[in-house]
Amino acid sequence: MAGKQRWVAVIGGATAGAEVTAYLAHRGLRVAVIEQHARPYGKIEDGLPRWHQALREKEFHHIDEKLNHPNVEFVPLTKVGRDIDFTDLATSWGFSAVVLACGAWKDRALPLAEAERFVGAGLHYQNPFVIAFNHCGDPGYEELPVQDGALVLGGGLAAIDVAKILMLETTRQTLAAQGISVSVVELEHAGIPATLKLHNLVWSDLKLAGCTIIYRRQAQDMPLVDLHGLGIEQTEKMHRTRLKLLHHAQEKFCFHLHELASPHSILSSQGRLVGMRFWRNQLRGETIVQTGTTFDLPTSLVVSAIGSVPELIKGIPARGELFDFLDPHLGTLPGFPNVFSVGNVVTGRGNIAASRKHARELSETAVSAFLGLTNERTAEGEVAQVMTESLREQAQATAAAVLEHVQGSAALSETAYRVLALQQKAGYGGNYKAWIQDHASPSGH
Repeated sequence: MAGKQRWVAVIGGATAGAEVTAYLAHRGLRVAVIEQHARPYGKIEDGLPRWHQALREKEFHHIDEKLNHPNVEFVPLTKVGRDIDFTDLATSWGFSAVVLACGAWKDRALPLAEAERFVGAGLHYQNPFVIAFNHCGDPGYEELPVQDGALVLGGGLAAIDVAKILMLETTRQTLAAQGISVSVVELEHAGIPATLKLHNLVWSDLKLAGCTIIYRRQAQDMPLVDLHGLGIEQTEKMHRTRLKLLHHAQEKFCFHLHELASPHSILSSQGRLVGMRFWRNQLRGETIVQTGTTFDLPTSLVVSAIGSVPELIKGIPARGELFDFLDPHLGTLPGFPNVFSVGNVVTGRGNIAASRKHARELSETAVSAFLGLTNERTAEGEVAQVMTESLREQAQATAAAVLEHVQGSAALSETAYRVLALQQKAGYGGNYKAWIQDHASPSGH
């Protein structure tokens, strides 16, 4: 690793980070990919529920191809802001450039003053909830909190994912108690009613209440498909498509929806959440107006899926819950001329969001396949391609700017030794392929 070379640090190795890394590595730069987890797959691994196995494996392969390059040094189990000081990394380690590609892993806080007191005591957030689901059975991960009658706050794909997890897990557990063994993946593929029919059962036989999604707008506004730039007729058609997809999802997975409601307060007893009070909303054009009336829903579990934001890092200027970028396209930061950013850390989106540029190209069949509403899953890949395409396009543009910046910088030798020290501390021996094989998920997820 020794020798005078130009180095770039990429913080985060998932879709956007791997794209930047590959672009720079193929052009002769040395790239240190600093990844907080053992594996670099980010939201592909921990944001997509595990029933998307084919999609996950395909994206894992793409990322592995980009990171398994002789000019790339992978640094796992190392978190900037915890194990490395960001300012030191950007200014003192000899990196010609630093690229933030660390995504948006922090759940947007539920806007209730008392919410923090109930986290883990009936209130859970979407990111750790889906991670727990994806790693069920893996050592070191918390048990998945599942209760019948749960409430899910939010209205996007993340909320539907949480609702599906709750419905599939409670159904699986109820069937298991009756001596019927069926996996969550099998249930997701066939759907709950069809699976029950195979065992001469119907939904009412399980005596489950089912979970409910609470959405602040109308059902037709749920962003299952992007509406950006559509005319009136196209918008009306898209509203109908959204409702059709939503109703099909409810039929297949048996969850409920309560629209036009926003959280008012948490109901509690002996320090635990026992329900929530909600405002009734009205829409005046695009504006949400609270009517002044409320209603209560009892529950022992609330999962908030109202969005994700980047986890702020000490030393990086912030404005509210986002980093204070000078340029929203390149993610440049005041005071750090050699720092760039890419992906969800810039947009503040924690979901693997569909590119607005390409969203209208998606067929209803493809979206239906991705949501698990059909047994034919071949079209699922079309959605995955669009979901990652915007990140890849942005990453290539950022990488080109990084390359231009780096070409005017001095080459240093000590950076290589610093990177090697980080690898040794993490127990990484320098063979990316072997490391990934040794750190496969124990549960096979």
